[in-house]
Amino acid sequence: MNFLFAWRYFKAKKSTNAINIIAWVSMAAIVVGSASLILVLSVFNGFEDLVKSLYTSFYPDVRISPATGKTLTLTPQQLQQLSGIKGVRALSLDAEDNAVLQNGEWRVIAVLKGVDENFTKVTGVDKKLVRGKFELGNEDHPLAILGSGIENALSTEADRAILPLSVYMFKKGDGNYNADPTSSLSNANMATSGVFMIQQDFDDRYVITNLPFVKRMLALKPDEYTSAELALDDPRLARDLAPVIGKLLGKDYKVQTRYEQNQSLYNVMGTEKWVIYVMLTLILVVAAFNMVGALTMLVWEKQKDIHVLKALGADDGRIQRIFLSEGILLALLGGGFGILLAVLICWLQSTYHLVPLQGGSFLIDYYPVKLIASDFLLVLTTILIVALLASWIPARKAAHTPIELR
Repeated sequence: MNFLFAWRYFKAKKSTNAINIIAWVSMAAIVVGSASLILVLSVFNGFEDLVKSLYTSFYPDVRISPATGKTLTLTPQQLQQLSGIKGVRALSLDAEDNAVLQNGEWRVIAVLKGVDENFTKVTGVDKKLVRGKFELGNEDHPLAILGSGIENALSTEADRAILPLSVYMFKKGDGNYNADPTSSLSNANMATSGVFMIQQDFDDRYVITNLPFVKRMLALKPDEYTSAELALDDPRLARDLAPVIGKLLGKDYKVQTRYEQNQSLYNVMGTEKWVIYVMLTLILVVAAFNMVGALTMLVWEKQKDIHVLKALGADDGRIQRIFLSEGILLALLGGGFGILLAVLICWLQSTYHLVPLQGGSFLIDYYPVKLIASDFLLVLTTILIVALLASWIPARKAAHTPIELR
């Protein structure tokens, strides 16, 4: 009943055109505000999905590292127990540390990561090769996969380099090398077989080779590693399995899910999204001022109707709900059109890539978008709350109008 009155008041011809103009302006502002919210949130969702997919290519579902220090010990019995946990699909061991790589007169400090044959089962680095092959060689004849940034810094072409790289790493020890400092340094040659490109954080830092070579360079014991990486049958179960793995290994080991490995990144992305949401909600607040004006003038326009309704027995609550419904109707119409407009723009962007990314240095050349149902619910809820607050004062004024029939 309340919405029936509201709909008739919305369609009815007003005595003053200004009322119609203000009503349409307020609804247009809601259209723009709701469309802007959906569009910006969808762009953030698109970038978040892209960044997560890039980090997923390098980081495993679960990572086991030492609670203190740089290395951990995993016995064959422990490795068997880890592999036997229900839900664990693959287990990969690695050893990594800083290394100096030299190609003639060019030098760079990188993280040299030695991995075993299961590395491709727990990460997707092998699928991010841009040139060459994913070949790591062996302990005596190591091959390296360079990050694209490392390749540029060394001024080489990883898939066709003739001369090997010189590698220098500090051995693991007690640091007591006063008599001969060079005895703490390992040196070897390493050929290159390919180059990967994932994200600048990885491309500028990492070089991947085989595990036995890096263990020899670091002088690690047979059961010593720097971390173990696990792939799960269902990555969503990582949060449930991490405590089980931690309990199995003990307090000397740190077990992290993919989210925990990149917690600061995910927190920043979430914070940025909410800050933008709050800022764009201000557009709806501005639209609310127009709605207050439109509904106040409508109350003045419908004074006789209010008197008649009260004379027929309508109480103050009924009158107030009618004009609250008018505000909600304006908000729903504006929000509905805004959401439809945003969906259309997102479809055009994802299909035809209308808005390009400037600079040409990113993995894609257009703004990614992703529509999520929760965003629609959030925007509609925001619109309704703003509409209720904006309609409250005019609706309360209408409810307290005294009866004056003549």
